[in-house]
Amino acid sequence: MGIIARDTVQSDTRLSVLQSAPLNAWIALSDDESRLVAQGDTYEEVAVQLEKMGDETSFLVKTPPSWSLLSV
Repeated sequence: MGIIARDTVQSDTRLSVLQSAPLNAWIALSDDESRLVAQGDTYEEVAVQLEKMGDETSFLVKTPPSWSLLSV
């Protein structure tokens, strides 16, 4: 698989994971962005979940209240 095809597959996977995540929540994604590892209402709640799992590679992000287009 070429670089472009692999990037497209990764982008599609990331998009699918993000779309399945709860809105207006803190989530932890695996380091390759292919899985939702933990979720919660607060950053601290998700951080505690990751710590209990021994997960040091996932990263936390806040999902928006809706997936409508945003303008800055």
